[in-house]
Amino acid sequence: MKGHIHILGACGTFMGGIALLAREQGYRVTGSDANVYPPMSTQLQAAGIELSEGYAAEHLQPAPDCVVVGNAMSRGNPAVEYMLNAGLRYTSGPQWLAEHVLAGKWVLAVSGTHGKTSTSAMLAWVLQYAGMAPGFLIGGVPADFGLSARSGETDFFVVEADEYDTAFFDKRSKFVHYRPRTLVINNLEFDHADIFADLAAIQNQFHHLVRTVPGEGQIIHPASSPAVAATLERGCWSQTVSTAIGGAADLSAELVQADGSAFDVSLAGEEPAQVRWQHCGQHNVANALAAMAAARHVGVPVPVAAQALACFGGVKRRLELLGTVNGVAVYDDFAHHPTAIATTLQGMRARTGSGRLIAVIEPRSNTMRMGEHRASLAASCSDADKVYWFQPAGMDWSLAELVAASTTPASVANDIDDLVAAVVGDANTGDQVVIMSNGGFGGIHNKLLAALEKAHG
Repeated sequence: MKGHIHILGACGTFMGGIALLAREQGYRVTGSDANVYPPMSTQLQAAGIELSEGYAAEHLQPAPDCVVVGNAMSRGNPAVEYMLNAGLRYTSGPQWLAEHVLAGKWVLAVSGTHGKTSTSAMLAWVLQYAGMAPGFLIGGVPADFGLSARSGETDFFVVEADEYDTAFFDKRSKFVHYRPRTLVINNLEFDHADIFADLAAIQNQFHHLVRTVPGEGQIIHPASSPAVAATLERGCWSQTVSTAIGGAADLSAELVQADGSAFDVSLAGEEPAQVRWQHCGQHNVANALAAMAAARHVGVPVPVAAQALACFGGVKRRLELLGTVNGVAVYDDFAHHPTAIATTLQGMRARTGSGRLIAVIEPRSNTMRMGEHRASLAASCSDADKVYWFQPAGMDWSLAELVAASTTPASVANDIDDLVAAVVGDANTGDQVVIMSNGGFGGIHNKLLAALEKAHG
């Protein structure tokens, strides 16, 4: 046993991944969280990681060799205060990852406002398919692996590179710790209004990230993103590879099916490679292009990557089909930004048959709750036939104004059971219901399926 580390905030996706990697390396790992619940709790407990509910000082007694502090921890937290008063050794999750896992690795980092988890999962799967047995740390659970993190068997490591801050004592973005050799920047929009004043502040962090990529490294980016282009114009010392759908780029895609389920990928001087897969939406095509370009940087030919994507299983909570009851299909999606909501619904609309597309949305992220995106939220749902909004407790503004501004039939509820009853009363055979939230949404997923069974069973 290498030693004992205790993780504060262990059930978050990122910190849970750190816990799994540390356990795999031979550390004794314990952890605590305000909410210890599946699926992360079961994943950690199955790996032999002891979990405690809450943040009591007793969880740090006897003293571990190191405390790894999640970025949800703040001053005033009982465990944090005890840690500081007792003079315990501590570090952040990204710093621990950089020092104990990524050092000496070929790091492939996937960054951007949207699509990080899906693109990271695609990239890890493409490398796995090509026999490269990569390590990875992903902010979700890829169906092809069944876990969110592993050390891998080679020097290749895929990491989801988040721009959110590192810890209460390190306000840099997490990704500046990772030192990637291959960097994907999917897109850049304003988000995380709780820690960033504007888009320029986010671009500043991405500029710092670009500064860490070696001259022999590679940066993959969309050909038509002004925000990304402006960031790279501030300074770029690495080779760049551009991607585009239906436009000029180093690696480009032409849609064969409008819903994105079939497309051809072209690279200068090579025959187009065909991708035929179970996923939909132009955002996923863009994610796939980025993953293919990143994999190519480490030696995976584009046709091999296309074969891998044909059997890519997806990621939990990324347009995941939860079940179909009496012809009503219920999906779970993580979308929590107007652009993500719009692109997901566009993809669903392109593949919807005669039934309706019903969106059930909880604007839960800090940025959403602060009202930063309120002007574009109603329009983001234009591809839905009906929108049900849920008003979370403690939100800074009323969703009634979204209903008033919506050109799509819409309503708002502040009770989960009332919301479930309304959707069940509305849904018919052939309809597709997409539940959108970056949280648990009060258990609405299982409640809705059970209510549909009861009503239609």
